[in-house]
Amino acid sequence: MEIKKIGVIGAGAMGNGIAQVCAQSGYDVIMRDIKDEFVERGIKSIDKFLSKSVEKGKLAEDDKKNILGKIKGTTRLEDLKDVDFVVEVAPEKIEIKHEIFKELEKITRPEVILATNTSSISITKIAASVERQDKVIGMHFFNPVPLMKLVELIRGIKTSDETMKTTLELAQKLGKEPVEVNVDVAGFIVNRLMITAAIEAIKLYENGVASKEDIDKALKLGLNWNMGPFELMDFTGVDINLNVMKELYDGLPKELKWDPPVTIKNMVVAGMLGRKTGEGWFKY
Repeated sequence: MEIKKIGVIGAGAMGNGIAQVCAQSGYDVIMRDIKDEFVERGIKSIDKFLSKSVEKGKLAEDDKKNILGKIKGTTRLEDLKDVDFVVEVAPEKIEIKHEIFKELEKITRPEVILATNTSSISITKIAASVERQDKVIGMHFFNPVPLMKLVELIRGIKTSDETMKTTLELAQKLGKEPVEVNVDVAGFIVNRLMITAAIEAIKLYENGVASKEDIDKALKLGLNWNMGPFELMDFTGVDINLNVMKELYDGLPKELKWDPPVTIKNMVVAGMLGRKTGEGWFKY
């Protein structure tokens, strides 16, 4: 099936980034969120990113207009009835994703692939809400989407080879470098490794082994990381990291000690969520 129009569920940082990349690659995009203000904010974010590219001479003004012209915002899920591929970028709550996927199965054609950008939830659990489980796949982009090359493609237990092949080809057409995750395991590849480092970094800090600043410095200079684990948690969202830790704790053997450290639990309760709130592990 030829993919011409792509539906994106969610207009936040990840959703509008995916919509932008799809439009830049020549696809028509329907970007849906639950409120007009969310949709408008998403369009403005895309406009702002593209405007900076124009200022830097990386993009022509006409190209910017063409890209924005390919993106239609909506609050109506029904507007996705004619899309050829869907990427769901809703909050990381299984109940929300189940509700969306049930509706998408009713609205879209039977051959349309339903991809989820989940960073940690089991693809098999998400697919369990629909009949066409062979058409459900994980398509995990990384933030900021227009700049990050990697996309993790994750199979659910019933994901077909055809679905994987089609999604892999789409990722490549979007200018991404896909990696295949053949077992639907908690955390997939990147978060499984990243969260391991984050948990150990917090434990080192809690036990007084080193300061947050020195732990970050050690990984940046010693392992050539662009950001240390505390900087990275603040960048991606302390609450999001906690949610992934909980998914790992529930989905992996308990002897691996995935239980989130007490400090990160307390920070989320206190609203210290990182850059988006002005304070996390560091102040901004």
